[in-house]
Amino acid sequence: MLRTVAVLVEEPVAPFELAVLCEVFGIDRTEDGVPAFDFRVCAEDPTRVLATKTGMGIVATHPLEAARDADLIAIPGGSVNGPFRPEALEILRDAVDRGARVLSVCSGAFWLGEAGLLDGRDCGTHWKYAELLGQRFPEARVDIDAIYVEDGPVLTSAGTAAGIDACLHLVAQELGTDVANRIARRMVVPPHRAGGQRQYVETPMPVEPSDSLQDVLDWLSEHLDEDHSVPSLAARANMSERTFARRFGQEVGTTPHRWLTTQRIRRARHLLETTTLDVEAIAHACGFATAAVLRSHFQKELGLPPLQYRKTFAGTMARSPEPAVL
Repeated sequence: MLRTVAVLVEEPVAPFELAVLCEVFGIDRTEDGVPAFDFRVCAEDPTRVLATKTGMGIVATHPLEAARDADLIAIPGGSVNGPFRPEALEILRDAVDRGARVLSVCSGAFWLGEAGLLDGRDCGTHWKYAELLGQRFPEARVDIDAIYVEDGPVLTSAGTAAGIDACLHLVAQELGTDVANRIARRMVVPPHRAGGQRQYVETPMPVEPSDSLQDVLDWLSEHLDEDHSVPSLAARANMSERTFARRFGQEVGTTPHRWLTTQRIRRARHLLETTTLDVEAIAHACGFATAAVLRSHFQKELGLPPLQYRKTFAGTMARSPEPAVL
């Protein structure tokens, strides 16, 4: 049973990520039918004010030793470069060895990596740090899309609010879905979110210009709604099909079909966010033959269907484009 929760903090403390842990585990919600947790914020020196990046300081309530008997030890986000206190890393390793659980929010995963707890395990972190996490801990299996990843006693979550998802998931496992739902209602958040991190990552246009294909890429970007093929694009570039395909791979880093699909999804996201066009109209505006084809590619790329994406990201001022003046 989950009773004692300890949070390890180190400068610079990430206030929001720490607050997520405090909100879920540190507030007495017994009047709502939620069991009370023995909640401890632990630091090497609990008498010292720890700096944050937001213009305020935080003082821990307990020394690191107070985490040694916790049922759950959590690490909020912070610097990916430490410092990583050897005593704190030892406490994390000992926790797993004695059957306790560890949880990281955002870049807190780097603490678990330094402790050796990600080796041979599936894990996650904020998409911005996923590549670095994989480079620094090559034996870890980093899932760039997951909002949170559970592998045995180790639970890692993506950036910021994904920590809420991970905490509620853990509460549901340990204390039941009813308790998790009660906490979620008080926090005014969904007990579970659909999709993964990919829906929050903006797909950029290529930053580096292509040496010989830039005119073709610029033209394609303005004609995504039309049918295209390697022969037709090669002709526009005044190249043979073989030369065009080879140079496209060298200069753009992917295939023409893959590049087109990525840019069409990018446009579809923009139209879903900023207009009230239906999915069929958006599909045709982006060059997909049908709404079903758009849905298939959208689900594969972002992990959720177009209308769910619109529900999450569309602004309140979304509207249909003004009709053309004839």
